[in-house]
Amino acid sequence: MRHVGLSSTLVACMLVGVGSAQDRLPSAVGSVNGQPIPLAAVERAMKNVQDQPARERMRQEVIEFLVETALVDQYLERMKIAVEQKELQDRMDTIKKEIVQNKQVLAKVLEDLQMTETEFMTHVSNDLRWEKFCLQQTTDSNLKNLFEKNPEMFDGSQVRARHILITVASDDVKLHQKALEDLVALRKQIEAKTAEALSKLPTSADVVTREQERTKKLEEVFGEVAREKSDCPSKRDGGDLQNWFPRFGSMVEPFSQAAFALKPFELSAPVKTSFGYHLILVTGRKPGQSVKFDEVKEAVREVYCNKLREAVISAMKPQAKIVIYPTK
Repeated sequence: MRHVGLSSTLVACMLVGVGSAQDRLPSAVGSVNGQPIPLAAVERAMKNVQDQPARERMRQEVIEFLVETALVDQYLERMKIAVEQKELQDRMDTIKKEIVQNKQVLAKVLEDLQMTETEFMTHVSNDLRWEKFCLQQTTDSNLKNLFEKNPEMFDGSQVRARHILITVASDDVKLHQKALEDLVALRKQIEAKTAEALSKLPTSADVVTREQERTKKLEEVFGEVAREKSDCPSKRDGGDLQNWFPRFGSMVEPFSQAAFALKPFELSAPVKTSFGYHLILVTGRKPGQSVKFDEVKEAVREVYCNKLREAVISAMKPQAKIVIYPTK
């Protein structure tokens, strides 16, 4: 298991706050099974974001992350994954040493995070518990099974894509259904305009010419619709995400999974992620190179632990009592 050092631990603390059932409700934005979601955790994650629409989007994302983290921590408590005091102290000593090496002082770092040392130690303890749990699950058998069934995750394969995003600001079922219906309608619109362009080609046009015209028109029309309808900042680029991305680690899993299932210049069905609903157009694909399990074992372990976290959240969420207070 990769060691959680200074940078990753403190960056995580920019998002994760530790609440207890005794916290005063005004200091929280909601609760998970009675455990408050600290307002301070949300505010410190957003403190450098000034644009109001961006703050509203980020607030939702941060709260979702905090809810999921609380669910994972509660699961580990239920599983009785214990951290010995010496383990915690050793990790704290390592972090403090790294802070000194970076010419900083722990008290000042925690002040900037608006976090007490006790809260920070609780966070570090939760990190250690998660590492222990992952180590229990990441047997060679489990890792090899993941590696063999998902070669594109580890061989360097990449795709490039455009997307149209429709966000939904609440849990209202009707709003979610409308977002789905809107994307289905946009998909039909894009396909119809592309087909119309093809119909204007001379009947003598060969297969290669027709395919070239189809891909050109499809990307053009998709870009036009993205500029007009997408809720993502990428709309200014016609939904183009600009960079190639791998199967794992750059995009949220539902988006990445859907994109890699597409052939170049193939449209997806609506895809739901934590950001909303997406329509995806893959515009390029770079195949990877064959690799051996031992060469990428640590990468496989990282992917496995991320999937394990998703599985824990999926199992815990339906039975959890999650309350998010309305914004004032």
